[in-house]
Amino acid sequence: MLSVTLVTGMSGAGRSTATRALEDVGWFVVDNLPPTLMINVVDYVLERTQSRKVALVADVRGGQLFDELRESLSIIKAAGHDLRVLFLEAGDEALVRRYESSRRPHPLQRDESLLGAVQRERELLRDLRAEADIVIDTSNFNVHELRRSIENSFGDDEHYALRATIMSFGFKYGIPVDADLVADMRFLPNPYWDPELKELTGLDAEVNDYVVGFPTAQDFLTKYSELLDIVEDGYLREGKRFVTIAMGCTGGKHRSVAMAENLSARLVKSGVEVRVVHRDLGRE
Repeated sequence: MLSVTLVTGMSGAGRSTATRALEDVGWFVVDNLPPTLMINVVDYVLERTQSRKVALVADVRGGQLFDELRESLSIIKAAGHDLRVLFLEAGDEALVRRYESSRRPHPLQRDESLLGAVQRERELLRDLRAEADIVIDTSNFNVHELRRSIENSFGDDEHYALRATIMSFGFKYGIPVDADLVADMRFLPNPYWDPELKELTGLDAEVNDYVVGFPTAQDFLTKYSELLDIVEDGYLREGKRFVTIAMGCTGGKHRSVAMAENLSARLVKSGVEVRVVHRDLGRE
């Protein structure tokens, strides 16, 4: 059986931020879903994926859609799934301020004022809010505080650690555009100039031993790992759970590859989930 969460609430109250936070803590999220298709999605996730947590994001403002939603939720419950309804709300003043700052029209605003549209939507969603299992008032939240609230309610310990991609690269091919942090390994002696190592790569033991055998390489790995401990705490506090660390040398074949592998091993020992990518290996 699945854990199923319906995510709904007031326009401008933070649904997009909430759904991104749910994705980051391992939920299978489906957005803008008609109520009549919800049971189909739940069946698909159960039968075709490894996920056991699905979040269904619905924009329902009364009438026929609300009746269809109630029927779909009843079917999901009857199938034995653990169902919760998350309702995101905010005060009229906060919602008006957000829409005015974004310069986007409220979805219900026609010939009435922005405040009138907000109040009309609140009335349309009154019954749904009354049936919610979790209500989060985001009036005084920034995006980071809302993320933390979602993580506290829906996350588990395995998703609180930072996930890192460590990418080796060659400067002559350009710095990776998606890198959050860039480290230059060209301060280390270059194995390229050793005839016995030139045709090997940083994945070979001979090159690895050569590169990390220098005290400066060990010093760098130790101090950079300590720096990343500080960065990790800050990233997690700000809701950033994915980081790309690029390590470059001239061609992306020797020094950066060996150092990326060694940094990865250190981070894994400290509990970071790591993926290693050697972007330019094989280009020479």
